[in-house]
Amino acid sequence: MKISEFQKTIEDIYYERDKARGIPGTYLWFCEEVGELTRALNRREEEGRDLPGEFADVLAWLSTLASLVGVDLEQAAQKYARGCPSCHETPCKCSVK
Repeated sequence: MKISEFQKTIEDIYYERDKARGIPGTYLWFCEEVGELTRALNRREEEGRDLPGEFADVLAWLSTLASLVGVDLEQAAQKYARGCPSCHETPCKCSVK
């Protein structure tokens, strides 16, 4: 599935509900999902955590936020199409700061 297809799927499923909730409320849900991913990564060797599911949830909430503010994620991803946005190398050759 392409990024644009995923974003459209999430819009079809959740856009009206997320629009009614608004950007601040939707952003809080996104943060909660990032927190769940963080906990799953920290405990991935315990309890058989569902990492793919947690990544999918974060991606879904990111997609809905992008839709709410009118950002096409597939176009946004083009920022990295030529490598690092700063040095334009792959892998990045920028000095670590």
